[in-house]
Amino acid sequence: MNQQSKVSVVIPFYNCPYVHLAVESVLAQTYPDIELIVVDDGSTLHAEKLAPFMDKIVYIRKTNGGTASALNRGIQAASGAYFAWLSADDLFHPDKIERQMITLAQTGTSFNHTAYYYINEHGERVSEVVRVLITGRSEMIATMMKGCPVNGSSVLLDMDIFRKVGLFNERFLYTQDYDLWLRILPHYEWSYIEEPLLDYRIHKEMGSVIHNEAQTREIEVVQARHNGVLARLLRKERGQ
Repeated sequence: MNQQSKVSVVIPFYNCPYVHLAVESVLAQTYPDIELIVVDDGSTLHAEKLAPFMDKIVYIRKTNGGTASALNRGIQAASGAYFAWLSADDLFHPDKIERQMITLAQTGTSFNHTAYYYINEHGERVSEVVRVLITGRSEMIATMMKGCPVNGSSVLLDMDIFRKVGLFNERFLYTQDYDLWLRILPHYEWSYIEEPLLDYRIHKEMGSVIHNEAQTREIEVVQARHNGVLARLLRKERGQ
């Protein structure tokens, strides 16, 4: 393996009781060249769960600034050619990174995302496969203008993307992923794996539950920010 095939996985961590499980799911990957960066965003709880893994991870502690700031800190410290994000309460399936790297090579794309399952607090799957049922680029653009079906923890992308469109916008506390995907969409082709390669945990302490109203308002801001560009892109894709 060489530097051009290394994948840097960033786990932003803030008081999450499941973080050790997330770390274990990355360390269990079948892909051989992974750098795991855990960015502790000023946690006051559960940091001791990382103690057994300190010789296997890059651990960065910073003052609390939100998920986007933690992701950006991890990206800036990363040495890999590819980036994946895993929320501290979610789990990669063992072959996730390997499957995505193969798909990027086969499709010539720079951005990949996958289907996933919902799991509960106990790690039990509580859903059928959650898929993005979209055929073609124009349909994806139209869908992204209305909402974000892309699960951030399912994404693998080429680090060169950040050099073109910038990092996560730290002003967005809940929709930093949606904003970034909308910045990426006009410039890059995406690929998708219909098989679930992620377990996405639903629990009462997750940010999208606690901050639902603020998240809804922020979604509207993000859409207003990008819909002009996306509308023009959609017309071009449809030959209008």
